[in-house]
Amino acid sequence: MKALQKTAISAAAVALLTGLSSISAFAEEAAAEAPEVSPITANVTVVNDYRYRGISQSNFKPAIQGGFDYAHESGFYIGNWNSSISWISDSTTAGGANSAYTTKSVSAPIEMDFYAGFKKEFIGEGFASDLGLLQYYYPTSGYPTNNAMANPNTTEIYAAQNFTFGPLTGFAKVSYAVSTLFGNVNSSGSYYPDLTLNYDTGMYGISVNGHVGYQYVAGSQPTGGSPKAGFPGVSNSTLYSYTDWKLGLTKDFGGGLSGSLAYVGTNAATYQGVYSYGSPQGKNLGRSTGLISLTKTF
Repeated sequence: MKALQKTAISAAAVALLTGLSSISAFAEEAAAEAPEVSPITANVTVVNDYRYRGISQSNFKPAIQGGFDYAHESGFYIGNWNSSISWISDSTTAGGANSAYTTKSVSAPIEMDFYAGFKKEFIGEGFASDLGLLQYYYPTSGYPTNNAMANPNTTEIYAAQNFTFGPLTGFAKVSYAVSTLFGNVNSSGSYYPDLTLNYDTGMYGISVNGHVGYQYVAGSQPTGGSPKAGFPGVSNSTLYSYTDWKLGLTKDFGGGLSGSLAYVGTNAATYQGVYSYGSPQGKNLGRSTGLISLTKTF
């Protein structure tokens, strides 16, 4: 009886080892057949109002956005991102901020961002340092440039430090304009430091998002007159510098689909009763509001 039992046990052991070997071989084969992660990703977003640094770029109307990124294993990356906008044409229409300085309508329906940089975990895992160059390009038709209106195309360099502490991730970043900033005359040297935080709640794919930034606009308005407020000689900082913030929630639905709800606002000033960032309808483009967006990543 014992001899039979030992034989049965030996046979079972051989079968088990054979099975494990087959499973291991299958796992290795599956791993070998698994597709490599593509270095190229793409994204599309729809949002009820395009806010950039707290200021509406679409005059409180919906916008469609999208772009792509290429990331090399060395840390080098390059990308493009685009969004529908209206702020340039709005500012030159009757009642717009720059309407007194234009003689015909201006078409500028899109913002195109081109960027490249280098991102690497020099400090440690989860702490990537990021250095890059960003070009904002606005294809325009009929846009004049004079002593009161600079070209809206803007070039910035930036440095960021990403960090991870368990479920808390985020980054601190500084952007510096090496050209005039978004059409503001004499504004080279403007900068924007900001802090972004994301906390993974661990429940239902929901994260809590927070952001705060400060847009400093360098220089001063030309003595020939201010394009937006009519205050020649007043510093751009007095007219256009401000703090912006955001608090929101992001839900990951899986399959590259996510949605977000956020409340954003700024303390963008009114100077002598005039909005620093105003719409042709006389509304404050930096007023507090709620945002909702849906993003698909490929």
